[in-house]
Amino acid sequence: MSDDEREERELDLTSAEVVTKYKNAAEIVNRALQLVISECKPKAKIVDICEKGDAFIREQTGNMYKNVKRKIERGVAFPTCMSVNNTVCHYSPLASDESVLEEGDIVKIDMGCHIDGFIAVVAHTHVLQGGPVTGRAADVIAAANTAAEVALRLVRPGKKNKDVTEAIQKVAAAYDCKIVEGVLSHQMKQFVIDGNKVVLSVSNSETRVDDAEFEENEVYSIDIVTSTGEGKPKMLDEKHTTIYKRAVDKNYHLKMKASRFIFSEINQKFPIMPFSARALEEKRARLGLVECVNHDLLQPYPVLHEKPGDLVAHIKFTVLLMPNGSDRITSHPLQELQPTKTIDDPEIKNWLALGTKTKKKGGGKKKKGKKGEKTEDSAEPERMDATTNGATAQE
Repeated sequence: MSDDEREERELDLTSAEVVTKYKNAAEIVNRALQLVISECKPKAKIVDICEKGDAFIREQTGNMYKNVKRKIERGVAFPTCMSVNNTVCHYSPLASDESVLEEGDIVKIDMGCHIDGFIAVVAHTHVLQGGPVTGRAADVIAAANTAAEVALRLVRPGKKNKDVTEAIQKVAAAYDCKIVEGVLSHQMKQFVIDGNKVVLSVSNSETRVDDAEFEENEVYSIDIVTSTGEGKPKMLDEKHTTIYKRAVDKNYHLKMKASRFIFSEINQKFPIMPFSARALEEKRARLGLVECVNHDLLQPYPVLHEKPGDLVAHIKFTVLLMPNGSDRITSHPLQELQPTKTIDDPEIKNWLALGTKTKKKGGGKKKKGKKGEKTEDSAEPERMDATTNGATAQE
């Protein structure tokens, strides 16, 4: 076996060290999400909360792998975003932004963490209110959560990406909601947040992806966004875009001094992962980023909106396709939901009844686990009761 082959083999889930790094990143981002939710209060400045989320991830990852021979990159894999009400995604304002949260806001929180390039991402929807969430807000959140639970059970070896696309649309329709177009779920690899295997949220003539089959030892970020509106979001203003990612395969000799300065800073600080313009010097960034984007050196993550009055929910999780089944490593419990719709469709109920773990076949010897631990062979199927109407989250 060549060194390249050995290295390639060691960088997937067959390596216990890789699994540990994914799970450590997941633990940090789950705790960061919990912190962000606790800061979501009326009149709290959105930019301040986003900063706290990113700072927590930087601090926690900075405390790990300090005394190792090889330098291990670690930190924020996707900047904290807080998209409110009909704003769909990627809202992570600059320091000068004065936007605040209000009572009753539906807040979509989206963030990511990595250790040595092994990425864990999560998104969650939280409503700023006490007591159960009711009405259409409950419907749209339950639609996203139930679609995520179905996707978790269908993203498994042997299944196809189009199976998931069709299923999540069916779930959203059961709640009289739409899956938002243009949202992609990606395979993830070391330092790759948007791998080549993709699950479309909505298949149509304009958006096509290659058919793909899920395989053991792969990692996916499953990204579900639902809306009470049409599910066809638009960018209202390019100036709202603050998140970018270096397009590593593109080069161009920038003309403006400000652009060259900013691009040099990006290459040093954020060579691979998405970043927020908040981390750059603001005045220079405004000037320099435009030329970088115009020449495809940076991939922008635009802030998208549904129509005013539409409600939008977002659930995203990271799943490891382990030999003993699907392991969802990022999540947060939802508030109590009282949706107006119930799941009656037998096909959706059957999907939700599927287990996420697989029992080993054959009568060979079982591995001995440590006291109090379950072994792979005893992995129990996890089923979601369809009667909960999408109101519970797997922890």
